[in-house]
Amino acid sequence: MRVGDQVRVVGTPPGLKDDKELLTRSLFEKCLGRVFEVAGIENLEGLDFPLVRLDVGHVIDTEPWEHTIWIEPEYVEFLDDNLSPQK
Repeated sequence: MRVGDQVRVVGTPPGLKDDKELLTRSLFEKCLGRVFEVAGIENLEGLDFPLVRLDVGHVIDTEPWEHTIWIEPEYVEFLDDNLSPQK
C-alpha cells in the first residue's frame, strides 16, 4: 500500500469512543464502506505496524483535509486502480 492508493474502510477499531469534543467513533462509522485515497502511511512510536492516514472531511461536509483518521491496515481493503472513489 502506498500514498495515492485507493482503499475502502471495512471495519472500525474496537474501543473507539465519542466524547464532548471529538466524535471519533461516529466519524469512523461514517467512513465505513467508503473509498478514500491514502494520504499517508505513518509509523508511530510504540506501534509495531504503520497506520494508514485518510483525509475524510468530506463525509461530514467539510474539506477532506479538515478531518483525518489514522487506521490500522487490517480495517481497510486495497482496491484495484480501475475503481473510482465514492464521495
